[in-house]
Amino acid sequence: MQPLFIGSHLAADFLNTAFEPYGEHVEVIGDGKALLEWVQAASVMDAEQSARFARKLGVKGLDAAAAEVRKLREWARAWLSRWRTAPGRDYSAELRHLNELLEGLNVRHEVTRTKEGLERLTHFEIESADEMLAVLASAIGDLVTEEDPGLLKSCSGDGCTLWFLDRTKAHRRMFCSAAGCGNRAKVAAFRERQRDQ
Repeated sequence: MQPLFIGSHLAADFLNTAFEPYGEHVEVIGDGKALLEWVQAASVMDAEQSARFARKLGVKGLDAAAAEVRKLREWARAWLSRWRTAPGRDYSAELRHLNELLEGLNVRHEVTRTKEGLERLTHFEIESADEMLAVLASAIGDLVTEEDPGLLKSCSGDGCTLWFLDRTKAHRRMFCSAAGCGNRAKVAAFRERQRDQ
């Protein structure tokens, strides 16, 4: 299964590594190899870093890391489901867990010149499963501290369970993809109108 990057935020894309179109479970991070493919596609790691990580952990270690990543994802899904509908609640336990994960964060910043001017680049050093979890926890932390909870949405498409951060100007985005679920909804509405005539 090809990873989906329609979430407009790394944390939403992380949640979308498991989804259930029409009730059929799809797991993008089924094993360590799939985890490495996803983190490269998500630009969390480059190919060289990924190869080093694979050599260091080995197949069993990668599979164990993938299991920990899936566990984090489901914890995040449960918390973010509550957070987006009740942002003012006391999330002390969730924040404590998130901060414990963030203790493993190993990051390096670099300032570089681009055509637009100076830019700060962030490089995550990931050499252990804990550091991998910390990077994903950092994305979740960015979401809950920098984004409006009401803009984290799940797709309104029939049978779709994908998440996205609504970055549209009017904040009226309803579907994970205009070409996919959005188009299917338009076709269904058109057929319904034709039936009613």
